[in-house]
Amino acid sequence: MPVRTVLGVTTGAALLLLAASAPAATADPSGTVTVDPKGRVAPDGTVTLSGTYRCVHGSGPVFVSSSVKQAGSDTRHGVGGTRAVCDGTVHRWVNKGKPSAEVKPGAAEVEATLLELSSTSGMPLPRFQAARQQEVDLTKG
Repeated sequence: MPVRTVLGVTTGAALLLLAASAPAATADPSGTVTVDPKGRVAPDGTVTLSGTYRCVHGSGPVFVSSSVKQAGSDTRHGVGGTRAVCDGTVHRWVNKGKPSAEVKPGAAEVEATLLELSSTSGMPLPRFQAARQQEVDLTKG
């Protein structure tokens, strides 16, 4: 299959150049997020995760997102999202959601992310203020 050339640059090389020129996704040291060591799985499959966060106001809305992954799977499953209040103080977050695959009570790895949709460039771009991965115990409930 021939490689397509755009302005003397192959399509793959052009995509690499574009990705390299994008701002790096680094965490802002002013934000923090924690994950509680226990979560819940309801009989209907709804997962509840929680923790705390702290952030300062940015140029756009900030959200606390969470995902869960269990042993034997390489796939993370999203578990809701919460709009963050960025006033420099510590707040609680609780996310509930029904993952796309069954999550069972027991050990799991949870990732929580404090994500700002920064609009300083005119177009909303994700900017990570904090991220945390932690082992949790999911209980029935």
